[in-house]
Amino acid sequence: MCAVRRAVCVYFLTFSLKSGIYIVIMFKLFKRFQPIDWLTLLVLVGFVVAQVYCDVTMTDYTRFINEQIQSQSPDMLLKLQLRDGLDKWPQAATAGGILLTGGAMLLYAAGSMLATIFVGYIAAYLATKFSKNLRRSLFSKVNSFSFEEINKFSTPSLITRSTNDVQQVQMAAMMMMRIAVSAPITAIWGIVKINNAKSFELTLASGAWIILLIAFLSLIFSLALPRFRLMQKLTDKLNGVTRENLTGLRVVKAYNADEYEENKFEKVNKDVTRTHLFVNRLMGFMFPVMMLIMNGITLTVYWLGASLIDHASVGGLNYPVMMQFYALVMQILMAFMMLTMLFVIVPRASVAAKRINEVLGTPLSIIDPAAPITFISAGELEFKNVGFKYPGADNYVLKDISFKANKGETVAIIGSTGSGKSTLINLVPRFYDATEGEVLVNGVNIKDVGQEDLRAKLGYVPQKGVLFSGTVRENVAFGGRDISEDDIEAAGKAAMADEFVQNMPEKYDSEIAQRGRNVSGGQRQRLSIARAAAGKPEIYIFDDSFSALDYKTDKTVRANLKEYTQGATNLIVAQRIGTIMDADKIIVLENGRIVGQGTHKELLRGCGVYREIALSQLSSEELGI
Repeated sequence: MCAVRRAVCVYFLTFSLKSGIYIVIMFKLFKRFQPIDWLTLLVLVGFVVAQVYCDVTMTDYTRFINEQIQSQSPDMLLKLQLRDGLDKWPQAATAGGILLTGGAMLLYAAGSMLATIFVGYIAAYLATKFSKNLRRSLFSKVNSFSFEEINKFSTPSLITRSTNDVQQVQMAAMMMMRIAVSAPITAIWGIVKINNAKSFELTLASGAWIILLIAFLSLIFSLALPRFRLMQKLTDKLNGVTRENLTGLRVVKAYNADEYEENKFEKVNKDVTRTHLFVNRLMGFMFPVMMLIMNGITLTVYWLGASLIDHASVGGLNYPVMMQFYALVMQILMAFMMLTMLFVIVPRASVAAKRINEVLGTPLSIIDPAAPITFISAGELEFKNVGFKYPGADNYVLKDISFKANKGETVAIIGSTGSGKSTLINLVPRFYDATEGEVLVNGVNIKDVGQEDLRAKLGYVPQKGVLFSGTVRENVAFGGRDISEDDIEAAGKAAMADEFVQNMPEKYDSEIAQRGRNVSGGQRQRLSIARAAAGKPEIYIFDDSFSALDYKTDKTVRANLKEYTQGATNLIVAQRIGTIMDADKIIVLENGRIVGQGTHKELLRGCGVYREIALSQLSSEELGI
């Protein structure tokens, strides 16, 4: 008996030490359980205890019914009376008594079945609800990220963490709720009841088999656990290669690079396949060996038990007691097998939980102030000695940027590729925060204003027109803003989107495919401009937002916007001189610094960089020089 106890204690100690690390990692996620969930979990534990009680108690009735059958023999009846007392076995069992005992067994079996059903139902409910809340938390957290945090995690990794990793944690949570309670209770309860066997030989033989099982499982998992950690990283990499190929499919086909992309995918795919094969082969090898050990225990109990029964004295080992011993040993082994299933799932889920915690625990670099200032109006924009460098970088992307855009003015920014134009305007909506200096709106530092309040005053049009699945109307009034039908159509006309929307089957109720795949690049850009204009913001930000338009459409859209946005401040980034030459003020950037500032004519006379850019696009006659 001591051998079995020691073996079980060693196994549970090993399991506790290893799984304790995983549970600590996952506990941060379980803190998201609501009070009602913890109460439901207590109910689940109650059903688990009831299930184990029914299962273990049935072994008693197995012994009772065997003893009742054997009590037909006078010699056996005498042995039972001496062992259990005359009041329990006053006479030989009858067929009715055996049926009564069998009926009690059926009731316990039914109770175990019902408890198991409730345990499965509650565990599935809690795990599913938990994963739903976890996905919501991840989505909200990622939405709150600035570009700094977004760049820290790759897009494929964030997708994997929000889907596959959550699924792994959900499966582990459900298994833990079902097994982590029932398996230890079953094993401990079985150990207590197995004392009834009173056979040193049987317990020693069973203990030897269990020690062999523990040694085998320890070897298997010492080989498998490192591969579980590798799986998630390889899944990220596989998603990244797949996403890159799908995103750039046109370029891949244009350059006949299908084979190149397939080879790149195949390399990652082989790494994933090898890792999965290694783990699955180990797991596939594990269960046959466990079945071999179970069969070995069965043969040992029957062979050794039969030999011991032949030499049993009064009160010693008999057939009913041996059968109960066998049933209890099988229950203990089943508890080991159930814990083994946790060993398969929990380590991988702990890796997933750690990756989820990395996202949820990432501190935000851009946060709202404790007491934010509320804008009354937001027409004036000023950069005061602004410098910026990306996190972890040594060199500044922008340095000593100072200019002012008064209410109603149009300020354009131009410069060579990589001069910092887009980075500069990304500081206004606080996609990044300035490293040095201040960005002021109406004299208020934007860091002292709530992000939602700040962005409500801005109309932002990105360089690449981004549309979402839904109708044209939903895209123009994006974000659930309270925008009237008249404002939507007026914004569409100002951006010249109305001319192609009216030709669509259902006009503004026509469907837009995800990422705007069913409209052209110029149409996407015009709808993006309409989206910004529909909210009638006080400051417009155009990040090279006219690049996909032809010169005629560009000119018409700008003329429409000049009238539509009258009184608002416009900040325009552009590569075309024709787009910005009518601006009230033009900022010329070179290597992250302002090298020229003024009107078109002033810069032609006094800024060599601007003059060079202008002459590369237009002739001297067109420029009037």
